[in-house]
Amino acid sequence: MDCITLLRAQQFDFLQRLKSGCLLNCNIEGQHSELTVISGENLDQLRDFCWEMVRKYRSNDPKNCFINNMKGKLAEEVIKTRLSDFVTEVDYETRINGDGKIDFTLTADSSIGIQVKARYGSFDTVKWSISKEEVNKNAILICILIQEKVSEAQSVYNLIVAGFIPTNMIVLKDDKGVLDIENLMYSGGLRSYLENLIVYPKNAKTEEKVKFSSIQVGKNSCSEPVNNYAGNQFAKLALEYFNLANSYYKQNQYESAVTYYNQVLELNPYFVDAYFGRGISFYAIKEYQKAIQDFNTIILINPDEYKVYNNRGLALFAINDINEAIQDFTNSISILTNHTGLAYYYRGVASNAVGKFQQAIEDYTQSITINPNFDMSYLERGIARSSIRDRQGAINDYTEAIKINSKCDIAYFLRGVNYFKIGHKAEAIRDYTQAININDKNDEYYLNRGYTRYSIGDKKGSIEDYTHTISINPNLAVAFTKRATARYKLGDIKGAIKDYTSGIKINPKDSITYLNRSFCYYKIGDTKLAINDYNQALNLSSKLATSRQTYKLRKLLFLSNKLQLVNNTNLELIILPNDENEDEYDDSSLDINNYSEYQDRQLDYGYLEDLDNDDYYYYFKGCCDF
Repeated sequence: MDCITLLRAQQFDFLQRLKSGCLLNCNIEGQHSELTVISGENLDQLRDFCWEMVRKYRSNDPKNCFINNMKGKLAEEVIKTRLSDFVTEVDYETRINGDGKIDFTLTADSSIGIQVKARYGSFDTVKWSISKEEVNKNAILICILIQEKVSEAQSVYNLIVAGFIPTNMIVLKDDKGVLDIENLMYSGGLRSYLENLIVYPKNAKTEEKVKFSSIQVGKNSCSEPVNNYAGNQFAKLALEYFNLANSYYKQNQYESAVTYYNQVLELNPYFVDAYFGRGISFYAIKEYQKAIQDFNTIILINPDEYKVYNNRGLALFAINDINEAIQDFTNSISILTNHTGLAYYYRGVASNAVGKFQQAIEDYTQSITINPNFDMSYLERGIARSSIRDRQGAINDYTEAIKINSKCDIAYFLRGVNYFKIGHKAEAIRDYTQAININDKNDEYYLNRGYTRYSIGDKKGSIEDYTHTISINPNLAVAFTKRATARYKLGDIKGAIKDYTSGIKINPKDSITYLNRSFCYYKIGDTKLAINDYNQALNLSSKLATSRQTYKLRKLLFLSNKLQLVNNTNLELIILPNDENEDEYDDSSLDINNYSEYQDRQLDYGYLEDLDNDDYYYYFKGCCDF
């Protein structure tokens, strides 16, 4: 186990003891102690010094000036007591919260600076902040927790060494780092850590950090291990974590990959490839905002990295920020014109999502011109052409996609949809069947084949397909209602009622299903339930009152000379035994084939740019998941 992991584990144990108040207290100077008590003459000296600083600088707010100085002096006194002659002694005559943003230096190496921060508050909510300048000038940040509110009258202070952290592990945002106690390492390892810095004096200095210019995003990859590293232990450890993160990424264990990318960035916040790997890992687990933040960081460091714009565009697209996504894909296109086929594809997808179908078609065409072997450009252009009712153009594009990738089930499915739209039902059934042969877990494939079979009179075949649909997705109301229609037509009225009832349980706002079940209840002579469903259908949708089916049902149920109507809801009816034309059920009232168009698919798919892969790398589960 490396020292950082060990110190973090010890910090966890320290936090448990801190909660219970059981802290290590050693009064011997130069020895480790979690708790340090300052009072008496020592505190008087600090108090006098702080008032001297107030007078010297003639502060407009002497009270706050005193408090701020006292916080700093209390913290410095703790470090002076615990590290003794291992660090330089604070010069109380000249120093105010550290000279030049450095509070202490190591006695053995004055180039190694130490910054000390003190805060008052509850350990589980308090936060310490550090500036970019302080990070750059110091190797270590030590955090002190003051348990008593600082004031001129306070007679004793119980100060806790909350922990420490190497400054090269601090991530800055807006030129400031903010940490809580859980971000720190256990203070018991502080002296040993500082001793190690003397042995390896460059470990915590800026030379240790990988320079921006030396990192090429795309040079190292989630698919290739990194073996070249700088000679110091931090750089080596960061790259070991990076390789481990990449191995988890390759195994689709994205949460574990994120954990180790975090370790990399704690050791080296300038490791650009780690931001890239963590960003695409966040994307994989649908943490899109976090992915966007990582891609933002890379763009700040290298604004000309076209792959990052592509990936950020995908993440923006996933959270439905379509216009910003289009802008990112456009940025990618403008940066690198020779390798922008994928960016044109991305922009086409985004344009299609906001209804700019012609723009989408143009972008897909440009993508195809650059890379004519990318099946997804043909597939998406087919979707865009279908949206403007260019059915034959869409069919041609799906055919091209199938030529490139004969296992692309979605291409068969969408071609089947368009064949159905132009009346070629046999071809539609053939394509739906081929899609099912490739992927028999997609409910829409069975659903659409079921309806197409129903439309050519194969009601038994349609029932089989709807049953398959329900086995895959038992919460799909339309599958139950369509199977109910087929069962009714085959004379299975009770089966139809059962299916309509299941559909209503899933979607109780479906007025048409109530109307159709009303027909079924009428058919078996249960006029009371038929009337209840009729009323419920009209309550849900007043527009149904003018439909042909509703008129037919009304004639059957509400004979004017046999009907008493109360408040338009309570109905009593007598049906004559020789009533004619009773079998007027018409399934055309159903919202038929509303699943056959593919425009409301989930928009959380995409081809992510890998670190060093200029080919088209499909990152999500496969084209069948669009």
